[in-house]
This record gives sequence, structure tokens and C-alpha cells, in this order.
Amino acid sequence: MRPASAAVPPSVHGGSAAGTATALAARKPASGARPNFVWRVRVYYEDTDSGGVVYYANYLRFFERCRTEWMRALGFGQRDLAERDGILFVVAAAEVQYLRSAVLDDELVIDARIAERHASYAVFEQQALRGSELLCRARVKVACIGAQTMRPTRLPSALAAALASAAQDPAVAGGAATGEPS
Repeated sequence: MRPASAAVPPSVHGGSAAGTATALAARKPASGARPNFVWRVRVYYEDTDSGGVVYYANYLRFFERCRTEWMRALGFGQRDLAERDGILFVVAAAEVQYLRSAVLDDELVIDARIAERHASYAVFEQQALRGSELLCRARVKVACIGAQTMRPTRLPSALAAALASAAQDPAVAGGAATGEPS
């Protein structure tokens, strides 16, 4: 069940996305901005709600998996970072706009690009698309914290350098790396 305060995709209940699209125009990436990483996913029954559409919170799961696979493609696995460098990542903020609904068996393209980089966090702009149709977009602030202290800490220098390089050249980021839908 959706919480009363959750945004419901307009196409599910017959509402209009026009106002949302207008409000989001300022958030669109600059013309020609390309994603730094692309990951594909197939919608399974477990991803849908009783109405047969992707449950709103699952877009956040798709975005998380995309960021995780990007890190893996750059050579930085989450477990290794925790064990070797003593760091974890936490979502500090997320702003999500639901524009259209995905349904069972849809093949989605989830992309990510770095919008901001700082010493202890990064802001990602992410999208979920079905073909060329934009379904959902988000800005996600991901903070780096110490595994022992649970307090903000700087990104390891090798990771910071890899992200900086990937943000400037998508080929470095695994390019348009695509995972095959299962």
C-alpha cells in the first residue's frame, strides 16, 4: 500500500504530469548531458504492486543497484570498501519525481550521472526509462561515512579520482555499460 504522502505516478490514476514536468524543467541535465553509467533491468512480478505497476519505492532500489554496479565497474565493490577502507555509503537525501508507470516484463534502462562531487558526498542524477520514455527521475545525495564511527568521512582518494574521471568521460565509467536484464 502506498503511504498517503507518496507521489503516485500520474498515468496510474489518470492525473496529469504537465505540472510536474514544468516544475522539473529546471532540474533537467544540461542539453547534451549524457549519463555516466547505464544499467538495464527487467520488471518482475515482485517489483509490482496490486495494480500491476512498479511499486514506487522500487525505483529507488533500481537506482541503488545502478550506482552499485557503476562502482563495481570502476573496481570498487561495496564489501571491499567497507573491509579495506572502513567506509560505507548512506543515502542522505533523495528527491524523486514519478512521471509514468512501468509494468510487469518491461525492460528498463536505469542511468546515473554525477551532478555534484564533494569531499564526503556526491549527488547523482538518475533516470528510469522504457525505451525513450522517461518514467522516473531522481537526485540522490550519497554520503561516505566511517564504518566504525558512522560519521561523515572523506571518500578514499582512489575512488574520488575514479569518480572525477568518470564524470568527465563516460568511457572511463564503464561507458554505456549495460547489464543484461535477467
